Amino acid sequence: MPSSWDTRYRERSAPIDPAAFVRVELAPLLRSPGRALDVAGGAGRHAIWLAQRGWNPTMIDTSHVAIEIAEARAATAGVDIELIQADLTNADLPAGPWDLILIVHYLQRDLFAGMIDRLAPGGLLALSVATVRNLERHERPGPPYLLELGEAPSLADGLEIVHYGEGWSVEDRHEARLVARKQT
Repeated sequence: MPSSWDTRYRERSAPIDPAAFVRVELAPLLRSPGRALDVAGGAGRHAIWLAQRGWNPTMIDTSHVAIEIAEARAATAGVDIELIQADLTNADLPAGPWDLILIVHYLQRDLFAGMIDRLAPGGLLALSVATVRNLERHERPGPPYLLELGEAPSLADGLEIVHYGEGWSVEDRHEARLVARKQT
């Protein structure tokens, strides 16, 4: 049965360019390429960007339509990405270790402990997720999918915070943006 995400990807054009967080804030913090997990990666914009920079990305998303789009876009870009179609509300994250776990515009709080466990020593957890202030300008995403102000660091419990900020992005979203490193 098609999901609402399948419908959304059929009816709307998915962004091709990586989010500003990835290009501007995360990129300077990336060390040598390694294995990357793009959580809820949609149509593949971040996984493809990482592959173009020498990373070995795996992308997971619930929508089979998004996976098909990502596969076509990766082929057009001439890069390889591993694609996994799975609903993270009832599936496990892929086994690590991961040198980078990236989450952009997706919040499922119960995944974070497992993500931290799957990080390689020195690996980065990077996230950009809308906060409750986003409701000042946008009615979506709804409150269950928004971080409270100041909440993001608590999701990286036990990791070293190397970058953190909250504010309005160039994409007009009020986001918490965090990069945290697992100790070696």
